[in-house]
Amino acid sequence: MLNLTSKQRAYLGGEASTMSPIFQIGKASLTPELITALNEALEKRELIKISVLKNCADDPNEIAQVIAERTQSAVVKVIGKKIVLFKQAKKNSKYDLPK
Repeated sequence: MLNLTSKQRAYLGGEASTMSPIFQIGKASLTPELITALNEALEKRELIKISVLKNCADDPNEIAQVIAERTQSAVVKVIGKKIVLFKQAKKNSKYDLPK
């Protein structure tokens, strides 16, 4: 799992603030197919936003931690039912993280 500093979190949170969620987690919660799709999206986009629907019984913070573990990404932030995740590309990253 990737560890981010508070400065890096703030920077990525700002970048994500204008993004729309590209995934929704509903009643089925986390399925292996969803984890695979999230991992592919993280590989391509690096920074993604996920929306947890009202019919999902699981806590968004717990969901974020599980996704981060399974995709080797970092939880940037969880606000209400929105989760922002980041996984830096191995090369040609779009994001120049502050030190």
